[in-house]
Amino acid sequence: MPVPVPRQRAIPAVECGQAPAASPDSGPSTEQAPPGTNPAEHPAARREHPAEKRENPTDTSTETSTGTGALGDRTQEPGAGAGPATRGTTSSTTPTNLTLLLIEDDPAGSPIVPDLLDQSGKPIRVRTARNLTEAERLLTDDVHCILLDLALSAPAPAAARTGGEGGGAGEDDGEGSDELAVLRHVLELAPRHAVLALTSSSDAERGAEAVAVGAQDYLFRDELDGRLLSRAIRYAVERKRSDSAERRLAEGRVRAQENRRLERGLLPTPLLAGSPLRFAARYRPGRSRALLGGDFYDVVRTPDGTVHAMIGDVCGHGPDEAALGVELRIAWRALTLAGLCGDELLGTLQQVLEHERSDEEIFATLCAVDIAPDGRSAGLCLAGHPSPLVAGPGAPARLLPYDNNGPALGLLPGGRWPRTQVELGTEWSLMLYTDGLIEGHVGEGRERLGQDGMVELVRRQIAEGLEGERLLRATVNEVRELNGGELADDVAVVLLDRTP
Repeated sequence: MPVPVPRQRAIPAVECGQAPAASPDSGPSTEQAPPGTNPAEHPAARREHPAEKRENPTDTSTETSTGTGALGDRTQEPGAGAGPATRGTTSSTTPTNLTLLLIEDDPAGSPIVPDLLDQSGKPIRVRTARNLTEAERLLTDDVHCILLDLALSAPAPAAARTGGEGGGAGEDDGEGSDELAVLRHVLELAPRHAVLALTSSSDAERGAEAVAVGAQDYLFRDELDGRLLSRAIRYAVERKRSDSAERRLAEGRVRAQENRRLERGLLPTPLLAGSPLRFAARYRPGRSRALLGGDFYDVVRTPDGTVHAMIGDVCGHGPDEAALGVELRIAWRALTLAGLCGDELLGTLQQVLEHERSDEEIFATLCAVDIAPDGRSAGLCLAGHPSPLVAGPGAPARLLPYDNNGPALGLLPGGRWPRTQVELGTEWSLMLYTDGLIEGHVGEGRERLGQDGMVELVRRQIAEGLEGERLLRATVNEVRELNGGELADDVAVVLLDRTP
């Protein structure tokens, strides 16, 4: 990734303390003083200063200046060095897995970063910052772990210290107010990065407090070695990944629970107080991990004793269709309780659909039944929907008449839905369903169950003595088994039973 030019001057010895001294082990530096430049002003000239030499066996600063360092992707220039410098060149061509950002106010004066190798044996890249301002500039997406010296000045005193060398009192004030202020600032600056706190062995309590605040682990400055630090870095990175994954999983669970409560609240509660009819329902959305689909149903009893039942299906089975189905169900209940029924009710529902749908091609099928107060007859209106099934003692399961099936809602402006009067008898079971129950396949071929297959299936279940919830459960389960697995479409089934 290209890096702004100003960073190329800031990383060497002046700001990072990672520049290698010219030695047979490390080879000449790749930073060359340009002609006419005062050698004392050029960063490469300061690399010979004893106070800025790093006691580092792997010489991570060589990697920084040759190709995989803090400023990234600069290879050694031809002729810049020979012989012993080969090891630095090898680092530039060897990919590294981890990058460490060291934040310490005097990186050149203390050898706290020894030989570092990742789990695969590749060198860990090291970037060094003397203060939080430099750290923020070097904190890019490829940094995996931050090693923070807790003795670093807090943000505000550090800013004040840049005005002169007499800033010691400001540092004490910052540490006195909050000893972990610098750590809190780093955690806020880098919420997605693993953080290791560095402290002295005499201040273990402070290290434990750093972990409580949010660091992944703490290390003692005077006990560091390459093997320990490399392992601590890998551990911190993996622990951060695990914590982040666990947090996302917990957040996802909370959202899923909220969605379930919301969807469950949108499912209807039948209003059948005072009615002798028994009610049962089964609902299976076609969407994975959803509780609500494009199918909808409802049952209410009006003050005159009439029981109104409805089931419908919005084309499609996504969240938008589920929302539209809820709107249609609520509208149907309101219109029914207001006294509308038959053609007048369905015409008003079509207007609701036309105003609420997101696309003019969306439509909905619907079946509405109003059962007389005595329970012996009913009125049936169909809007492009499969006809209900009725069964009774001595009368096998059969479909109600569907000759007057009108158009689906939303297809024809000004459509009409005639009401058909049907006789039910004194004892019966009436089943309303959506097409998801009859469109499943039978076996491995292309043959579908269809209405005739469903009628035969229900006849057999009733002959075995099943009724109510047990009948619906057995019916839906057998349809799934015949299909060879989960049904692709939403399934809703409503059962009303009347016994003398």
